[in-house]
Amino acid sequence: MLNAERKQLIMESIEKLGVIKLQELVEGLATSESTIRRDLIELEEQGLIQRVHGGAKLVKLHNQEPSMNEKSFKNIQSKKVIAVYCASLVEENDCIYLDAGSTTLELITHLANRNITVVTNGLTHIEELVRQNIDAYLLGGKMKVHTKAIIGAVALDNIQNYHFDKAFIGTNAMHPEHGYTTPDMEEAFVKRAAKERADRVFVVADHTKFNEVNFSKMFSIEEATIVTDYIPSAVKESFIQKTKIIEVEK
Repeated sequence: MLNAERKQLIMESIEKLGVIKLQELVEGLATSESTIRRDLIELEEQGLIQRVHGGAKLVKLHNQEPSMNEKSFKNIQSKKVIAVYCASLVEENDCIYLDAGSTTLELITHLANRNITVVTNGLTHIEELVRQNIDAYLLGGKMKVHTKAIIGAVALDNIQNYHFDKAFIGTNAMHPEHGYTTPDMEEAFVKRAAKERADRVFVVADHTKFNEVNFSKMFSIEEATIVTDYIPSAVKESFIQKTKIIEVEK
């Protein structure tokens, strides 16, 4: 196997799992441990991965957030199956909070014509809620142009007027010790406020968000149930010790 081909396969494996063990790469690629170690060192020097004890994980910029359009084109199938499951949790007459984000936006299409009330801080979301004939409220405040999320002091004050049966909140990163985090501090404040106003809190995130840390903490890992497509085996134990995780692809 050519060096470049082997590195490409390594990158594909890490991108799929988020974190991978050295031994898994050795067995999966039928290559010596010394060769895989050398490849990982070179990939780390290129800034593509980060070596961790016994394996490697993807490198992500922790203070940079993709736009709403960029998010919408990532892991589309995973977001769809998560959204379908979350829709099944919503009951008649529920008042729910939908956080701004691409997974929660997908959820709206599965709530069409339901007898529910939705509060959101997503400008994109309110347009889709109207299209789906759903009773909805949009938080006031400052609009974050990059993600079309409503944030700031006005939004924080506004959200205190509501009580939610369920809140569906997105995150950029999840870590068993550092909790749920996001690049924007003001957006983290709104997510935290929504969590505090809800009876049941669900963080919706695909497998790529596990064992990552961003700039600003939303809340601790045990304060919400995680709904995901699946959790990478390398980090599963550390998360299930902290909170309930629903893997919808199981």
